[in-house]
Amino acid sequence: MRNAALMLGVIGGIIGMIVGFFSYAYTQAVDIIGEKAPEVLEQGVLEQVDNVGLIRFMALFAPLLAIAGGAMARSKAQIGGGLMLASAAGMYYAFHFNAFTMFPIAMCALGGVLAIAAVKPDEH
Repeated sequence: MRNAALMLGVIGGIIGMIVGFFSYAYTQAVDIIGEKAPEVLEQGVLEQVDNVGLIRFMALFAPLLAIAGGAMARSKAQIGGGLMLASAAGMYYAFHFNAFTMFPIAMCALGGVLAIAAVKPDEH
């Protein structure tokens, strides 16, 4: 179970990094376009998200929590599981549940549950 939690946390974190990269890039692009060509924003072609700071913060830290939790799943399973669950909750809160976030959220949540449920070490 700990090995599965490790893999789910790392893979979920990597996919979460991709989602976070594009989310951060979108908020940055809308800021730059708003400064250079405000008529684009006025026409409603692009729209800035409600909480830019939250998106940018979670774009960086939620995937880091998932990867760190996955890495800790074999040695400190309960702490690693908690980090993966916090990552899944952060991704859900910041990015909501959609086609792009369903896999990293599900992988991190499942990895967190498996890590917390692993009371004894796996046999190697």
